[in-house]
Amino acid sequence: MQQRSRIDSFVDGLSNFDDFGTKTEVVEVSSSADAPPLRYFVNEFWTNAQRAGHALHEISYRACFKPQLPEFFIDRLTGSESAVYDPFMGRGTTPIQAALMDRRVFGNDANPMSIMMTRPRLNTPELCDIEYRLKEVSWDDGEPTPGDKRFGVFFHSATLRQIVGLRSWLSEREEAGKFDYVDDWIRLVAMSRLTGHSPGFFSVYTLPPNQAASIESQSRINERREQTPPERDVKSLILRKSRSLLRHGGLNYSQFHLCCGDSRSTPEIPTDSVELIVTSPPFLDTVDYRTDNHVRAWFAGIDIDALPIAILQDIKDWQRFTAETLEELCRVVKPGGTICYEVGEVRNATIKLEDVVLGAIRNAQLPVEVIGVLVNQQDFTKTSNTWGVTNNRRGTNTNRVVMMTVLE
Repeated sequence: MQQRSRIDSFVDGLSNFDDFGTKTEVVEVSSSADAPPLRYFVNEFWTNAQRAGHALHEISYRACFKPQLPEFFIDRLTGSESAVYDPFMGRGTTPIQAALMDRRVFGNDANPMSIMMTRPRLNTPELCDIEYRLKEVSWDDGEPTPGDKRFGVFFHSATLRQIVGLRSWLSEREEAGKFDYVDDWIRLVAMSRLTGHSPGFFSVYTLPPNQAASIESQSRINERREQTPPERDVKSLILRKSRSLLRHGGLNYSQFHLCCGDSRSTPEIPTDSVELIVTSPPFLDTVDYRTDNHVRAWFAGIDIDALPIAILQDIKDWQRFTAETLEELCRVVKPGGTICYEVGEVRNATIKLEDVVLGAIRNAQLPVEVIGVLVNQQDFTKTSNTWGVTNNRRGTNTNRVVMMTVLE
């Protein structure tokens, strides 16, 4: 009864939402002959303004959602001290937002880089401590190896020497047992500044920081633009970005548990321990998480090619992966808790991944009740146009969130 009352209240709030001047369109769509109609809630539920969230979120990562998405669900489906989990945490948007809202945090990702990007922002140092630590770095001691020199298409030789010097210095501190939260922060910020398309990055002009060019592609970019990498001051750029990230204040948060592993098996997370999951699984054949992060992986000392990162191109494989993941999520979520599974749009919106998720639920006979699909659109169109919304050829531009509650 308590679960039904909470879900009914949530659905009522979605149906009557008009914070941005437009009433929600609620439409029931038949997904298959043997299944009940699926409810869609279509509106602009949150703004996608780049800087509308807390500054701590401003770390670029491919295919990440804006912090307003988890904030929307955390605010409506949890209370203070509730546990929030993201099994595909990426740059850590859900864990960071949950911590900012005083919830307990669980996070997981198959890529250890994800922990390196999330953990430092849950326990942030003071700016003066960052500045002092940067003065201790042996900036001129870096000796690039032949493997390092391949990245000379991105970096001036003097800049590359600084980057290698910082990487070696951090590694030595780890090996000596001296690595602490200030070092953790510096590594994060350095990773976020490696490549980009402005003087605020260590590199010459290249792709935006959420998508690193390959070495071959960068060579072509340099040739086409007739450019060579300029010398950058790595220390000053780290300090500059640190000031920006901390301009709204930091976090000193201890109620979090981050793990690195397969979303389908997370024994570190207790059964019935989570009230809410807000996540976005690997998109179907749209994002190459390995290639996009190859420069960051090089700096962090991660053999990214050896990681079990899911890059799924076959719809049946994606559905099977989804079913196995949701089965594990049903274990960790308390009865009455909620799973919000953001699937976006792919292949020119010709495939509705929410239907694939529903098929996964039915095939695996999962103990969930589907609430519906929230469709967040900034450029509002009538529901009749929602199913054919203009879309990038390879990617997503509209949030589509499958919402389900775990049965008691």
